Amino acid sequence: MTNQYIPPKVWTMSEENGGQWASINRPDSGARHEQELPVGQHPIQLYSMGTPNGQKVTIMLEELLALGVKEAEYDAFLIKIGDGDQFGSGFVSVNPNSKIPAMVDRSGETPVNVFESGNILFYLAEKFGHFLPTETAARAEVMNWLFWLQGSAPFLGGGFGHFFAYAPEKFEYPINRFAMETKRQLDVLDKQLAKHTFIAGESLSIADIAIWPWYGNLALDNSYADAGEFLDVQSYKNLQRWAQMMAERPAVQRGKIINRTMGDISVEERHSAADIDAALNQQS
Repeated sequence: MTNQYIPPKVWTMSEENGGQWASINRPDSGARHEQELPVGQHPIQLYSMGTPNGQKVTIMLEELLALGVKEAEYDAFLIKIGDGDQFGSGFVSVNPNSKIPAMVDRSGETPVNVFESGNILFYLAEKFGHFLPTETAARAEVMNWLFWLQGSAPFLGGGFGHFFAYAPEKFEYPINRFAMETKRQLDVLDKQLAKHTFIAGESLSIADIAIWPWYGNLALDNSYADAGEFLDVQSYKNLQRWAQMMAERPAVQRGKIINRTMGDISVEERHSAADIDAALNQQS
């Protein structure tokens, strides 16, 4: 092999290995500047961006509101990760890991900070009593798939998506490595959905809400340019059925556009249902 990379004995950060995110990616944690978080009028305060991980939480909240759970009303503030908002002192105080989404529940005497998208879904399901069964076996099945997603999505986003769409150069080995793993994951989902209407059974759960923004969007070819054809997503028929079924849910259509900064329709901040209604009406 020519130009083979030989790792140094001690790794150090450089602009070259930072890629397109070199301006914000660093090997250390903590706040980099003072920046207070805004606080809206509702008990639930969400600080996020409309990435797949961000969509999980806004879809969950919109599904709860669709059920009539008024206590799930929320404010969603945009965190511009390209600008480094996640390294502001206020955000870091909620999530020391500086990753979106982060949520603060101010409904009690003491605010509760919640971070990691899967944990936020679990917290909301427990708090409001929806989308997570109480019966032991059914609950375990939902949690199986929630944890599956939390472990699998980094192979799709940070692995396949990074090397296929965002890396400064195309490298055959990592693209092949992560394409193989992504297709294996698609096959896992396709076989599970051959047996069930939803991911963990016959009812919508936090497993579906967690998985759809990643693998549903991929199945519908809404993730990375040309990835759908490259991965032959149309061949996963059961996954296609589920992905389309989820995409047609009003709460999914509402939740997926919140805290977005691009696209045909977007709602940078959400403070009431009217913010989403106005954007949807403008599109129609």
